[in-house]
Amino acid sequence: MRLSDFDYDLPPGLIANHPLPDRTASRMLVVDRATGDLSHRGIADLPAYRQDGDLFVMNDTRVVPARFHSNDGRIELLRIDAVGAHTWRCMVRPGKRMKAGRTVQVGASTGTVTAIDADGYRIIDWDQPVDEAAHGHLALPPYIEREEEPADRERYQTVYAREEGAVAAPTAGLHFTPDLLKQLPHAFLTLHVGPGTFRPVQVDDPAEHRMHEEVFRIGAGTAEAINRATRVIAVGTTTVRVLESVAAASGATGRPELQAVSGSTDIFIHPPYDFRLTNALLTNFHLPKSTLLMLVSAFAGTELIRKAYAEAIRERYRFFSYGDCMLIL
Repeated sequence: MRLSDFDYDLPPGLIANHPLPDRTASRMLVVDRATGDLSHRGIADLPAYRQDGDLFVMNDTRVVPARFHSNDGRIELLRIDAVGAHTWRCMVRPGKRMKAGRTVQVGASTGTVTAIDADGYRIIDWDQPVDEAAHGHLALPPYIEREEEPADRERYQTVYAREEGAVAAPTAGLHFTPDLLKQLPHAFLTLHVGPGTFRPVQVDDPAEHRMHEEVFRIGAGTAEAINRATRVIAVGTTTVRVLESVAAASGATGRPELQAVSGSTDIFIHPPYDFRLTNALLTNFHLPKSTLLMLVSAFAGTELIRKAYAEAIRERYRFFSYGDCMLIL
């Protein structure tokens, strides 16, 4: 396995910089792992693929406005997590301006860098809570080369988002509407997506890449629903990471019985991988050389995913967070 195995050329015009007006207008490339066949459908056709015993498992994390700028515009802060209202763990740009002891002002609040952790994140103590409503922005992915717009506050959330804590959206869920949800048996888990989801792999052997850690929770009702399901369809790679993390931690061979659980995961799924809870996957199209593309390649096979992506490019599908999706069966 080499990083180049997961590279592809994407025409810049296929990157979706804005969402479609209608969530259910997205196209859906259906990938059949058994036959290798590809079919062009739309997300509105998803109920046609439902079978008895299916369960769609979705990530109900809610994106918070975690991006802030200093009053002078020179410093950008991305809050990774908060320890109370007065202490943040942040990614900062440019880092050279924010050494230990340096201060930054956001609105009426002054923050001081008290430490730099092993990942290079700054620990910032504030003299008073930052007014997030006035100064917080969504951290749109870096490939969306524009500033946040008012419509993003609603469209960069799933319609079922409820558990606050994500920096980035679980984008496979952006295609759903309440009406579409009503047609599908579903259950929710939570994984708070962090900025590490955009961290590039910088080593030629991806197995040497150090994966980011994210917090998750599966409630008792969802665990019971998964145990009863004949086929578990994960909506998004974040859902897969939770399901397979719990399966791996169970120590069981084959499919485990789940119980309510919470914790954190730094699981890195890449070829080859034995999936024990995920039977099908709905996912968006992912960046070249990304850990998410590696996960999808592990699920469907590297060659089949390469074929599917080439087909999507030929057919001018829309790529990445606000783009179209693929259903892998």
